[in-house]
Amino acid sequence: MIKKEVLEIRKQFTQDNCAISRICGCYVDAEKNIKTKLKDAFLSLPEEEMFKYFEIFRKTLSGTVGKNLLNLEFPLEQESDGGTQSYLLKLRDSQLKDDDLLDDFYEKIIETYSYGENYYIILIHAAYDIPKRGKDNEEMFDASEDVYEYLLCCICPVKLSKAGLCYNEATNNIEDRIRDWIVEAPDCGFLFPAFNDRNTDLHSMLYYSKKADELQYDLIDRFFGCTIPLTARDQKDTFNEILEEALGEKCDYETVRTIHDTLNDMLEEHKDDPEPVTLDKAEVRRLLLDGGAQGEPLERFDGHFDETVGEKESLLASNLVNTRSFEIKTPDVVIKVNPDRTDLVETKTIDGRTYLVIEVNDSVEVNGIHVRTSAADTLAADEAAASEE
Repeated sequence: MIKKEVLEIRKQFTQDNCAISRICGCYVDAEKNIKTKLKDAFLSLPEEEMFKYFEIFRKTLSGTVGKNLLNLEFPLEQESDGGTQSYLLKLRDSQLKDDDLLDDFYEKIIETYSYGENYYIILIHAAYDIPKRGKDNEEMFDASEDVYEYLLCCICPVKLSKAGLCYNEATNNIEDRIRDWIVEAPDCGFLFPAFNDRNTDLHSMLYYSKKADELQYDLIDRFFGCTIPLTARDQKDTFNEILEEALGEKCDYETVRTIHDTLNDMLEEHKDDPEPVTLDKAEVRRLLLDGGAQGEPLERFDGHFDETVGEKESLLASNLVNTRSFEIKTPDVVIKVNPDRTDLVETKTIDGRTYLVIEVNDSVEVNGIHVRTSAADTLAADEAAASEE
């Protein structure tokens, strides 16, 4: 799924657009005991509760595709009888009316979801009439032919509210506040099946993780049966490792800066594209060749990429560079540069020692204090000498 398709489903989580037929829930304590369960027609809920649930559902489809939102594909064996995809399809087609199937689903989540505190499993069934789009790309709500029927699951931590004082209007007094168990924003969740090309894609699903670098590996591997993708941080670390190994002695400041600028230019050029910018094996190889990689390290690149990323997998360009900052780090010094002005920093060898040289002007601050630079002092001296003449 791409950002535009995710947003289209998110728009359904309002009272006016609601396509949710049923909601089920299971509250689990820290010892993995089920404390209570619920099952209701969604539109029968009190309005205030509906709005709170809408907020949770929208949050489960938030974040960046490729970071917080991961597209997972089912292996072929999971699509056969007894496979995860087949199981989820059966659950969807039951419209959450099969109690035994629901109980089994809760048990599977409890078994594979790793969390040491209380949490709340929310599961909804919905059917979205997909409006056609005209030649002007406007939606034609009276021309719907296809229905996207799906499940959305949200797993939310439940935590005790903070202790404190409050004003009790009934007693007109300041007193100790009653602490309640609060359902927080989802920690993870999933949408099944995926909504690709504005239609149902039974071969894949969308997985959400609040923390992009902390995936629930057992949930993805043991329950969904999908290949565990590289996290955003893993993609960056893997890319850096590939660069260092393939470039060897050519992995100097100028080369790395050029690659960083190339990736930033790619992101800027395609910033309005609906799909994220990705780099497959051939495109990473091209970056390495442009950076001067050659010989045996480059020959080992294909095998390294296949082993760490995957032969047919790609890296998300936005995971490989920080578009807001260019960082240079030594054991004792960290320099952060505007990524558009990496040209201000260069390396120079002076008396046999290598230095990072930063061009400065008369606008320099040290701990918030404006300081004069030698360039500014020289300019002031020149101006003073000229006035005396």
